[in-house]
Amino acid sequence: MRIHRGLLQQASEQGLISAQQVQPLWDFLAEHERHQAHEQPGFRATHILYYLGGMVAIGAMSLFMNLGWERFGGWGLFAIALAYGAASLALTEYLLRRRQLQIPAGITATFVVVLTPLLVYGLQVGLGWWADEGRRLAYRDYHHRVDWRWLLMELATLASGAVLLWRYRLPFLVMPVAVTLWYLSMDLTPFVFQAQDQSWALRQLVSLWFGLLVVLLAFWVDVRSRHQTRDYAFWLYLFGVISFWVGLSLQRSDSELSKFFYLCINLGLIAVGAMLSRRVFAVFGGLGVAGYLAHLAHAVFRDSLMFPFALTLIGLGLVGLGILWQRHEARFSARLRSWLPEAVRELVERRG
Repeated sequence: MRIHRGLLQQASEQGLISAQQVQPLWDFLAEHERHQAHEQPGFRATHILYYLGGMVAIGAMSLFMNLGWERFGGWGLFAIALAYGAASLALTEYLLRRRQLQIPAGITATFVVVLTPLLVYGLQVGLGWWADEGRRLAYRDYHHRVDWRWLLMELATLASGAVLLWRYRLPFLVMPVAVTLWYLSMDLTPFVFQAQDQSWALRQLVSLWFGLLVVLLAFWVDVRSRHQTRDYAFWLYLFGVISFWVGLSLQRSDSELSKFFYLCINLGLIAVGAMLSRRVFAVFGGLGVAGYLAHLAHAVFRDSLMFPFALTLIGLGLVGLGILWQRHEARFSARLRSWLPEAVRELVERRG
């Protein structure tokens, strides 16, 4: 609910607060709003610059590293990563303790986690632990190729992310943890199944089930942190839903029943997104519904004159359902939430 000065003036006229309390209360709320604007990530010029600069720096030490870096050798890469990491930790402490800037501190702390694979890779090469067969893989391949030899780097990254999350409690640190979990699921597939070249069907299934597990983990984190203002579950939801939805959408089937089941799952995603106020569910659920309708239009009802009219009626029916829900929202919501466990009910009410 947005509170403006006029509401406080109306409350004063109705005797809920005195006229002398309007200005101090408004000043307090305005200051609180300014503080929240700095603390909560949003589409503001300052925050855009924060994240743009952070992602450029992170990309420079991860996605955009080239073979020229291999000239430094293992110990050179280890020293560079160590120096960058120490400087980033010092900057994190300064931004958080001295300047109380949580968003930039979260970005610099995340930079430390992103440096962990480079640190471990340099150490492995320097100690001669990187197998000759694996030397065909350079560090730049870490973000592009699936291979079980990355496992130690990924486990170390998860460990450093967990330590820094425990130390700083900054939500952006969950981002590299979520990405690394996805990397780990892909790299474990050939290791577990003892084969370097797995079929796409297997990888799709791994992506689907991994995404579902990460979504459940995100929900558990969301419930556990429901009384806090910081959103620790956002990145887990994002990567979990993407992994699940992509794995699901890439499944092949010639059965119309299975395609209809796909539609139902996407409608379920939209419902979950509405309940938890998580847009990522609604966005990908909407993409899935649009994909299913495109399939009906181009395959099942390709030459049907009535299909557009039927879709129009369905669309108008959904609008009518929305109007009905709006009229009875309080009663429907109370009835539905009464069936939920207390912790989940608190989460839904806070999100709503």
